Amino acid sequence: MTGTGWAGTNASGRRVRTVAFYLPQYHTIPENDEWWGPGFTDWVNVKSTRPRFRGHAQPDLPGELGCYDLTDRGVMQAQADLAAAHGVDAFCYYHYWFSGRRLLEAPFARVLASPRTTLPFCLCWANENWSRRWDGGGGEVLVEQTYSEEDDREHGRWLAAVFADPRYLRVDGRPLFLVYRALHHPDIASATAIWREEARRAGVGDVFLCRMESFAEERGDPTKLGFDAAVDFASPMHHQGTTVQSLVARSLRRLGASPRTIRFDYGRAVARATRRRPPEYLCFPGVMPGWDNSPRRARNATVFQGATPQRYQEWVTHAADSALQVKAGDTFVFVNAWNEWAEGAHLEPGQRYGRAFLQAHRDAMARIR
Repeated sequence: MTGTGWAGTNASGRRVRTVAFYLPQYHTIPENDEWWGPGFTDWVNVKSTRPRFRGHAQPDLPGELGCYDLTDRGVMQAQADLAAAHGVDAFCYYHYWFSGRRLLEAPFARVLASPRTTLPFCLCWANENWSRRWDGGGGEVLVEQTYSEEDDREHGRWLAAVFADPRYLRVDGRPLFLVYRALHHPDIASATAIWREEARRAGVGDVFLCRMESFAEERGDPTKLGFDAAVDFASPMHHQGTTVQSLVARSLRRLGASPRTIRFDYGRAVARATRRRPPEYLCFPGVMPGWDNSPRRARNATVFQGATPQRYQEWVTHAADSALQVKAGDTFVFVNAWNEWAEGAHLEPGQRYGRAFLQAHRDAMARIR
């Protein structure tokens, strides 16, 4: 099946589409070979992880698709087919742009060059430094993210060419583009204006810009920064400070120590998310099928225990209902993620649950219909 996905539609004919974030990391590049060792991809971390505590379900290994290599032309087609068959309407590819230099760009370039892959797509600019720490923060900086008006314009021209692809995901006819850390840009309002200008100049119309609500400081009315909407990025940042373990973790850090693992309850996270009131501004809801970043973190790992397909289905159902309330016309639910295996956030089939999470996703969207 290579169709364009299917959107949940309620009785009034309004539709909600689900968009899954897609990590293009699963192929070797010279930079990762140099920094982490020959042949490095995230599969190295995933396969080497061991349980940190009793009941810790690690290693979390892929199922039917295996530890794939994204240079295999058949892999991305198989992913698109699997997603479309289970109610995932589009992939949002992480896009790494460093002043004109792109990294991990080969998988998306292959999509652009392969019109047979008909699943819609959009881009999210993951505008953080690459460093020895996996969270984009401090540590040794491997590739620095820098900003300038000239680069914003060059970036806008490159994006406009991508927006012209007929498969590119649109909101009410406008190409959708996301920025992960909007406030990292010293003049993001100017950048958004430039991107809009370049899109119009290229004849692809006005772009629909979303800032990601990934961290506490990245929340608030996005229109003040030149964006049209926000995207609720489901991650541990929404739940920090809500459990005894997180309080213990903060105490340990104040004492100069560091916890090995911080644990949260997935069921409570779902309950909290479904109780949270939507903000006053336009914000598309987000969900996650799980979280466990211990493959990337020797210390300070965060694990959500108790994630099941049934609980995930409850979350997706609520998020889709909410999405239909926040916006007339095209509306969305964003899933973190399709294939973040080293963070334990994946809809792709795994050895433990097989396709159960995908089937739960499909069933949730069928209920909305």
